[in-house]
Amino acid sequence: MMPITKLQKSLTQTVRNISENKETVFILKNNAMEAVMIPFEKYEYLSTLENIFERMEISETVKNRMKNYDASKSVSWDSIREE
Repeated sequence: MMPITKLQKSLTQTVRNISENKETVFILKNNAMEAVMIPFEKYEYLSTLENIFERMEISETVKNRMKNYDASKSVSWDSIREE
């Protein structure tokens, strides 16, 4: 954990340490958690997880909608374009 005032004074060194040691830095402002700095590899990993969870959520939505799908109520794309 690092107070934001200390981070302001040592930003370059802090970023270097994060990159070299692969450690996360929690930034405090007025003794409250304000932000987090993480190594880029962790960011990429978390971004990948976020994409996976988003795709799982979309997949679940599609599955739920397909349960009630009625092909007889479908409208062709051509009929929509003609309107």
